[in-house]
Amino acid sequence: MTSHKQFLRSLMRFAAVAVALSAHLTAQTSKVSADLLQLLTNPLGNVNVIVQFAGAPSASSLLGIKLLGGSVNTQYSLIPAAAVTLPKAAVTVLAALPLVQFVSLDRQVASLNDYTSAAVNAASAAQYGVDGTGIGIALIDSGIAAHADLMNAAGTASRVVHRESFVSSTLLDDYGHGTHVAGILAGNGKTSSVANSMHVLSGIAPNANLIDLRVLDANGEGTDSAVLLALDRAITLKSLYNIRVINLSLGRPIQETYLLDPLCNAVAAANQAGVVVVIAAGNLGRNGYGSVLSPGNSPYAITVGAMKTMATYPRTDDLITSYSSKGPTYIDQFAKPDVVAPGNLVVSLLAPGSTLSTAYPGNVIAPNYYCSTCTGASSYFRLSGTSMATPVVSAAAALMIQLDPTLSPDTVKARLMKTAYKSFPSLSTTYDPTTGQTYTDQYDIFTIGAGYVDIAAALASHDVATKAAASPAVIMNSLLQQILISLNPTTLWTTAASTWSTNAVWGGNAVWGGNAVWGGNAVWGGNAVWGGNAVWGGNAVWGGSADYATSIRGDQ
Repeated sequence: MTSHKQFLRSLMRFAAVAVALSAHLTAQTSKVSADLLQLLTNPLGNVNVIVQFAGAPSASSLLGIKLLGGSVNTQYSLIPAAAVTLPKAAVTVLAALPLVQFVSLDRQVASLNDYTSAAVNAASAAQYGVDGTGIGIALIDSGIAAHADLMNAAGTASRVVHRESFVSSTLLDDYGHGTHVAGILAGNGKTSSVANSMHVLSGIAPNANLIDLRVLDANGEGTDSAVLLALDRAITLKSLYNIRVINLSLGRPIQETYLLDPLCNAVAAANQAGVVVVIAAGNLGRNGYGSVLSPGNSPYAITVGAMKTMATYPRTDDLITSYSSKGPTYIDQFAKPDVVAPGNLVVSLLAPGSTLSTAYPGNVIAPNYYCSTCTGASSYFRLSGTSMATPVVSAAAALMIQLDPTLSPDTVKARLMKTAYKSFPSLSTTYDPTTGQTYTDQYDIFTIGAGYVDIAAALASHDVATKAAASPAVIMNSLLQQILISLNPTTLWTTAASTWSTNAVWGGNAVWGGNAVWGGNAVWGGNAVWGGNAVWGGNAVWGGSADYATSIRGDQ
């Protein structure tokens, strides 16, 4: 009983002199988990934590938590601990008390979009209370089929709040590509949320609203004019549906400088209008460097390359896909992609009767994938490509904007790049038995950009972009045989403060050996690099030919 009275006296003493003891409380952060400490940089609001005590907590001990403004949700008997909802400002006060052994974040351990969500730490969004609610994402693609996973939580209305087609179409999604992308963006996993589910197939922002703007036909092809109409319409509808993000999982060969490319100009205008534009890098990486497609060559876009999760939840073994397009961009030589995200063998929504589902029946996912006893019609489909990686980043942007609606597109892009995971091997090798070839990838700025998107770190960041976060151009120093970033004083990366230094954003990869990238004609585009001339053609979707997970890792 004496110890309990001491607990209460200590508690009141700390509460009375919290400001004076701030330095002392900082010293107690060793009793707070690292991921929880990240959340405490913004002291507003509550947080769900697990509090471990030095001994079994009594009623008076738990009462002390209430005096700090917290509530005890569950008290455990297996270990001396309790699940607590607590004001963020009170966490270090609680941790500093002698009877408290450790305070950690109440981490979420389920509801993953297969392996994709785990790779980018998407579950952390729940700790911030963000799921895309209220954010509109314009999906410029092949359409979005009706699907239970795209309904609201009550199942009474679709979260596809606007539909419009700029191509001739029979189904809501004749091709099947847009529906798959939509599931990665905003599927809520309803169909796979069954008893004993092995895989709850939810998207990254599972309550976001979608604006369906169709520009690709049943063959997955379209035109610049259709894409321009869709981009224009997205900005027109911006205020009506709170469109803050545009997803473009499409591309075509670069024909001129970005300053003259109509798609790039439209992307720049959308960015200026306050909308984050996220674009696939393309799937021509096996052809070498300089293979990023337009409009992914726009310096104002967030251009996304594709990683493979190796069918494991930890991201530490993930590798770049051999097909992910590489920079620098043709003509303008911008450093692209900006970031990478999971885009190989991704399971998402099926559009029944679509071209892709008919062409690749082996990619249709049977219900026993997520539930061993489930039968019936299939609702999910597996695809690979940078088009699958792009919506991961678009949804991450939506979560960031929901958490802080004042974020500019530049701040969103800069935070995603700076906080990206940067631990990679020096190279990896992929053998494809269908071609009989081995593909080797170096982990340089033109392959993985600023790194692997980390949603937890991006949501925890409070850095603000004070200049444009335009992707920088690079130059070749022929004398030194090195490739260097060309520092433009109008962009963020030349800010004197270390916050946005090239080292902070690209992880020390500001200088590269030049021969591998600049050798030959690969960086200059041409027929050896580009595929067809359609906006989205045969090289765009790796339906039945995924990147083979037989890679080896180089030295760190």
